[in-house]
This record gives sequence, C-alpha cells and structure tokens, in this order.
Amino acid sequence: MAKRGGFPGGMPGNMTNLMKQAQRMQRQMEETTKELESREYTAQAGGGAVSVTVSGKKEVVSVTLSEEVVDPDDIEMLQDLIVAATNEALRQVDEASGEAMSKLTGGLGGLGGGFPF
Repeated sequence: MAKRGGFPGGMPGNMTNLMKQAQRMQRQMEETTKELESREYTAQAGGGAVSVTVSGKKEVVSVTLSEEVVDPDDIEMLQDLIVAATNEALRQVDEASGEAMSKLTGGLGGLGGGFPF
C-alpha cells in the first residue's frame, strides 16, 4: 500500500533534481543580490558639473557639484541636473541587476520575480 501524502518510495529522481536546481539557483540569486547591493554607480549631468553616486540598494551615497553650476539665480537648472544624474545612476543599478539576474535564470522571465501563474 502506498504511503499517504507522497509518492510510493519517495520523490521521483527528476523531482529531486529539480528541487536541487531550484535551491542552487536561489542561493546564486541571493549571492548575486548581495554583490549588486554592495556596488556603487555614478552618473553625471551637465558635462560633469553634477555627479551622483547611488548604492546597489538604490540609496543616494553622494552628490558632487562643480562651483560653476551653483548659480543662485538659476536654482532650477541645478535641481534638474541633480535629478537627471540621479535618475541615470538608478537606471544603471536596474540595468546591472537585470543583466545579472538574466544570466542566472537563463532568460526565464518568471523566475526572477516570482512565478507567472
């Protein structure tokens, strides 16, 4: 008589291998995420007048301004440059993360952010 709640004789070999592969992929994704979060990404705007560095956790680490861009009569331009540099640095984080996860999942879209069903 078969045991209740499982397969007779335990899990089939293919299911065991699949579970091991899933666990290995999960460990690799966790390691990759930690590595990405430890990196810093820097972007510039205004020909280098504004430089913004963000961490892989999407936190602003530093903002560097050239003296010539600090004009009290044109605060809006400075604000725009800071926003542009910050957005570019955040885009770099997203791009690096997407590339790294795509390598791990082999392009299987649903595995990186949850199953599609």
